[in-house]
Amino acid sequence: MRYLYISCSLCMVYVCTIYAEVIYTNSWALYLSGTPEQINKIAKKHGFHILGKIFPDGNYYHMEQRGVAKQSLQAHYLHNLRLKMDPKVLWFAQQSGRSRNRRHSFTVPTDPFFNQQWYLSEAFNQNVVAAWARGYTGKGVVVSILDDGLETSHPDLAENYDPLASYDMNDNDPNPETQYSLTRPRRHGTRCAGVVAAVANNGMCGVGVAHQAKIGGVRMLDGQVTDLIEAMSLNLNQKHIDIYSASWGPEDLGRNLEGPNTLAKEAFIRGISNGRGGLGSIYVWASGNGGASFDNCNCDGYTNSIYTLSVGSTTEKGTLPFYSEPCSAILTTTYSGGSFQHHRIVTTDLHQSCTSDHTGTSASAPLAAGIIALALEANPRLTWRDVQHLVVRASRLADLRTHDWRTNGVGRPVSHYYGYGLLDAGRLVDLASKWKTVKPQKKYLIDELRMKLTLRWNVTACHGTRNWIRSLEHIQARLTLTYSRRGDLSITLISPKKTISNLLTTRPYDKTSAGFSDWAFMSTHCWDEDPSGYWVLQIENNGDSNNRGFLLKFQLELHGTAEHMIGRRMERAVVQQCAARNSDGGCEGRLLHYSFPEFSLQ
Repeated sequence: MRYLYISCSLCMVYVCTIYAEVIYTNSWALYLSGTPEQINKIAKKHGFHILGKIFPDGNYYHMEQRGVAKQSLQAHYLHNLRLKMDPKVLWFAQQSGRSRNRRHSFTVPTDPFFNQQWYLSEAFNQNVVAAWARGYTGKGVVVSILDDGLETSHPDLAENYDPLASYDMNDNDPNPETQYSLTRPRRHGTRCAGVVAAVANNGMCGVGVAHQAKIGGVRMLDGQVTDLIEAMSLNLNQKHIDIYSASWGPEDLGRNLEGPNTLAKEAFIRGISNGRGGLGSIYVWASGNGGASFDNCNCDGYTNSIYTLSVGSTTEKGTLPFYSEPCSAILTTTYSGGSFQHHRIVTTDLHQSCTSDHTGTSASAPLAAGIIALALEANPRLTWRDVQHLVVRASRLADLRTHDWRTNGVGRPVSHYYGYGLLDAGRLVDLASKWKTVKPQKKYLIDELRMKLTLRWNVTACHGTRNWIRSLEHIQARLTLTYSRRGDLSITLISPKKTISNLLTTRPYDKTSAGFSDWAFMSTHCWDEDPSGYWVLQIENNGDSNNRGFLLKFQLELHGTAEHMIGRRMERAVVQQCAARNSDGGCEGRLLHYSFPEFSLQ
């Protein structure tokens, strides 16, 4: 075992940085001071054309410089310099294209039926049919797929299509219609939409998990993906849309470190603050497909955000798919495909066709979004934090197989691949129907600047103050450090209850010396634990003994509530299940009953 050498003295460090090609656009985002008349003058002074506000309130503006090339390898020096010198311009950013890959595998269209949707069967413990049997089908809930467009006329989607949950961010018009191409099919968004809300009992394809929910699509991946486009997509009609499902992110190559930029970060905060009438938008995110590249989803700033609900995958056999990447930010798991011998997910496809070959975490995220839509129908007053609390409680180990199952400090099994386990739709809707809103979120910060490999410190969790945290939710460990080969590092956080969160695992393809700059590693593994006591952070070098680095800053952020969440008790729940179903999905034979005994929510 080789450890990280850390020095707190000042010295000269030579860093080799690998630069990726950045494409700059003629679009700017600006935060300005002044009245609308003054802002018009500012735009005119700098030769900009105002395209509108980025957010409904505030002074964030989207502007275009029509005298600048639409694409360039260099930022425009003169315009940026003039904006920097203008005291009325409080912040600005020339928008640049950002690489976003669809998290899916190539598939071939098939002719599926309901009985081919194995993952909806009671035998596979996801208990979607049990939720349907209780009358929950997603009615009244709106889901939007942030992706590459949507085939709005597809006969298995058209009845549920919602234009108010849709927009074309790439071409800036209200129609998100997918662009057809023989060489580069844009089928990803249409496939994800069918998993959520394919119409039931219409003789076409299969059935969506929330087959009476309204479904929309945002075309935002079929062109230059900028910070501004991401932000506007994340906040689209946030009073109308309940759930945003995203099956994309930075490249899963095992060497990237990237997350939301300034505007997208702001959009997430606005979404959880203002979305759904103040209850908070629900952002469901695919954890990523970088398993074959030994990637870790804590290096993806979208998946590891506290505002997103990160979803992993398992196969029909309860095994890890080859593409699964671990991280302590994954909250739950749903089914998907694996290698070629595994069954995959049935859904809608381009040209009004169907497929049974959708796979990857791209299939798991919309499956989770559909299940959460059932819960929102059961209880429309759930906040974004309520949803995460319920998902923790409704996920279970089931028959999921992996080497890293551990029991956390409140007795829940948890895994870095599966989170809290397979999401049980029947259990989720039952818990949601009688859930009491969790008390306000508290935040507690601990700053540490000690230059040691292992950091130990005692946390009081603000006991006796208005920010007291009695039950944890999210943990963020913010690190700033340099290192000669970043991919050789592993980072572990141990809670006072001895729960181990692997914040970072080694990534052999990550050869950069760039290190981490205020990067927030996130863990959900201590959910509901009392954070008071001694915490331990361990940083380990798993590579060459000559590796060297500097730990410059460490900050622990604890998020939670003053309520004793593990002490909540729920009533007994009885859910009807069907003993057998025919090929049309109808019930044959007697109804079975299973009950959840009275329990502390563990």
